[in-house]
Amino acid sequence: MIAYADLSTLLLILLLLVGLAALCFGGDWLARGAGSLALHWKINPVVVGLTIVAIATSMPELITALMATARGSDDLALGNIIGSNLGNIGLILGIAAIINPVRIQWRLIRQEVPILFVATLVFTLLCLAGYLVDGQLGRIGGAVLLAGAAGYLIFLVVQARRAKGELQQEYEDEVGDPVKTVWGCLLFVALGGAALWLGAELLIGSSVEIAHRLHISDALIGLTVVAIGTSLPELAASVAAALRGQSAIIAGNIVGSNIFNMLLVGGGVSTIFPIKIQGSLFLLEYPAMILITVLLWLAFFTSRTVSRREGVGFILLYVAILTLSGLNQ
Repeated sequence: MIAYADLSTLLLILLLLVGLAALCFGGDWLARGAGSLALHWKINPVVVGLTIVAIATSMPELITALMATARGSDDLALGNIIGSNLGNIGLILGIAAIINPVRIQWRLIRQEVPILFVATLVFTLLCLAGYLVDGQLGRIGGAVLLAGAAGYLIFLVVQARRAKGELQQEYEDEVGDPVKTVWGCLLFVALGGAALWLGAELLIGSSVEIAHRLHISDALIGLTVVAIGTSLPELAASVAAALRGQSAIIAGNIVGSNIFNMLLVGGGVSTIFPIKIQGSLFLLEYPAMILITVLLWLAFFTSRTVSRREGVGFILLYVAILTLSGLNQ
């Protein structure tokens, strides 16, 4: 165990950056190894892309939130979930739209964005109910969220099996280039898991100590540094997709990531370690998450394209939310 309190601030910042890098590489290695291993077992590539790879890419948020809650930094864990959802829409979609306007497929507007909106409401209401009852999102609420995650995965698989042509190819592309040998797959999985554990350890330990030294709340650190850090893989993938003009990948990944953050990460963590909830988050952060989800739906629905102007608007809204959150903490 590293004695973070005895380290210099400069060294803490260095460890934080190393932790962020380890989380990024670890999530990518785990997703590639697990997805390739499933293909070796003759599982349908569409199913692999929608389930195993999707879950593996949520591991940075899940491992970080688990470790934070186990250490008693519940505000950081919850801030990470909310902050990642805000950042995925406000920051990542905003940057991608500025690079190249994002065209939206009708299926996202008709099916998956409404699911995201419902998931956001359910997550918020479960947190509110838990806060009013005993001040935490407990195991029952976590089980409800996990059931929602399972239902969403089943929905995606059924939808993919009915799909044809371009949509099916899009799902298969999520797998990427598979690792050729089983031992290679296992090595990627092992390295990815180790990197995720190391990254979460360094990120949580260093960020909490820095927050304490600067008299910043764990919730604000979770909303900003940790949330942006665990969302770096999505940011890199979205920027690359925007440069190639692959709008479907950008929009689909953002919507799917937000759903999994609440249902899988929030549900998984609270089922193991009930998460204590800070009541002040209901004044700004939860309403902001609902608001930015509604604005996402409207941006998708009005012209089926997120324009550069709308991208700038999302970024400005994201900055405003974080600024107000910082002033309220």
